[in-house]
Amino acid sequence: MIIETFPVGPLQCNCTILGDETSREAMIIDPGGEADRIIAKLEEHGLRLKQIVCTHTHIDHVGAIFELQQRTGTPAAIHKADMFLFENLDVQAQWLHLENPKKGSIDSFLNDGQAVACSGIEVGVIHTPGHTPGSTTFLLTGERRILFAGDTLFMNGIGRTDLWGGSQTEILSSIENRLMTLDDDTMVIAGHGRSTTIGHERRHNPFLR
Repeated sequence: MIIETFPVGPLQCNCTILGDETSREAMIIDPGGEADRIIAKLEEHGLRLKQIVCTHTHIDHVGAIFELQQRTGTPAAIHKADMFLFENLDVQAQWLHLENPKKGSIDSFLNDGQAVACSGIEVGVIHTPGHTPGSTTFLLTGERRILFAGDTLFMNGIGRTDLWGGSQTEILSSIENRLMTLDDDTMVIAGHGRSTTIGHERRHNPFLR
């Protein structure tokens, strides 16, 4: 499997490409910006984009959806509870003094416990509200167990809860009851910054003590 994570956009959101080496189909998690760069990465690996999923719909995690859809016709999915944020990307842009992006289309909604797949790739969906009402993490199992945590869990930290729809009570519950049940060696790719592991966060994250 091809797995490449790289920061995109002015807020350096971690965007991940998951690609199957046999089918050459790919899934993208959190295309926050720089659509040209994302397309170039896909072409570098010889991959065809088949699915876009987002951990939540803050502007820095969804900013490239429109252009990717225009160029590849790929469907995008989010949790329904975050649709109000997606519909208000212009307001988010004003808050952050960013250019208002075209918002593309959401073709389906993610549900807790389901799997999202393209040929050769499948991730499990875990609804982890708190950073936003529809915040979702994605779990890749198999030879490599990786959690794509978005802005829910960071190395030695948690996501902000002072933004539209955030809740510290909910994010702590999501982390403790949904994520801390995973094995210690599960790699965590956060929405920004460095990767970590569930075990490291269980032992060292000051918000979870």
